[in-house]
Amino acid sequence: MSSNNIVFIQGYHIDSNYYLIDDMLVDTGSGYYDDYLISQLEKHGVRPEDISLVVNTHCHFDHMGGNHLFENAEIAVHHLDAISIRNKDDLGTSMNVFDNPGNLRVDIELKDGDKIRGFEVIHTPGHTAGGICLWDGVNLISGDTVFSHGGVGRFDIGGNYDDLKQSVHKLTQLDAINLFPGHGPIVEGNASKHIKLSYSQF
Repeated sequence: MSSNNIVFIQGYHIDSNYYLIDDMLVDTGSGYYDDYLISQLEKHGVRPEDISLVVNTHCHFDHMGGNHLFENAEIAVHHLDAISIRNKDDLGTSMNVFDNPGNLRVDIELKDGDKIRGFEVIHTPGHTAGGICLWDGVNLISGDTVFSHGGVGRFDIGGNYDDLKQSVHKLTQLDAINLFPGHGPIVEGNASKHIKLSYSQF
């Protein structure tokens, strides 16, 4: 898939980045800036009701707090992070976003190796137990596992250092061209260099 098929919407304030791919949305932010997200989608001719699938790269509030906006969409989360959501686990999600019952819904429980809309699910625990990346052979949507310019996700809120190190090492084995992280700028071209730089942080 060309990077041109992935619409990058920069996260606002504490929100994660959002990635629009046809009628699939990867991550929905915190839910604090719903008007911003809706306005950005509308710039691309998409309304919330047009989204048929939401994939959360992990269960932290700044990535899934806006799930309630997408009532027509199935919500897909790794099965380990689905536990935190269903249990209203404030530590696992890093903040309570469950006043809105729409954020409790999980329709699809993902596991490593699953295929979803042309992407392979790569389980990358460490930032959370059920963190995932999405990989299509060219583009890596990395959640908060790795960031551009050698960044890695924190592991002190329900995470694990050793798991994160192993996950980032796994990603160094990919011949990634483009990197679409959970926060900050994207990388178009030579993403593998940025991922290897991330691994060097350990």
